[in-house]
Amino acid sequence: MKPTDLAALLQECYRERLAMFERHKAVATHVTDYDVNNAYQYIVNREETHLQWLSDAIAELGASLPDGGATAAIAKERSMQAGRTLAAEDARAGQAFLDKWRPRVDSLSHARNRTMLRLMLGEVQEQTRTFEQASAGVDDLLGRKDVGSGKRGEVGAARWIGD
Repeated sequence: MKPTDLAALLQECYRERLAMFERHKAVATHVTDYDVNNAYQYIVNREETHLQWLSDAIAELGASLPDGGATAAIAKERSMQAGRTLAAEDARAGQAFLDKWRPRVDSLSHARNRTMLRLMLGEVQEQTRTFEQASAGVDDLLGRKDVGSGKRGEVGAARWIGD
């Protein structure tokens, strides 16, 4: 694969991951379930790392980062059921991303970028599974709770700096 083709592939992947990142940040402001919200925050943190990896790889090839596009807006109300619906949508989007990118990544001849992208895809697979569990109402998404700890509650609407 020519460096320009590799740069174009990485730029396309960056655009798609950035769109997912923006969507997940927006969803996190609407998810009221404490554990699901924490899971979204964890995922957003890992996505920042993925975007940095892609950014570094694109810069190494002498290419520029693609435009980010619009920030995602979520129209659903803030409720437990809306959070489950949003998580189900994110699970489907994650699976579509995996289905698209796995064959492309596996065919890459550039070993370092192939390895980086495989690591990213592995984490996207874990994130997709987390979204599936969240949409099903699983409440121990980031680990088992202490016995008897009970439900932790909901996240308030104004918790982000600047709200």
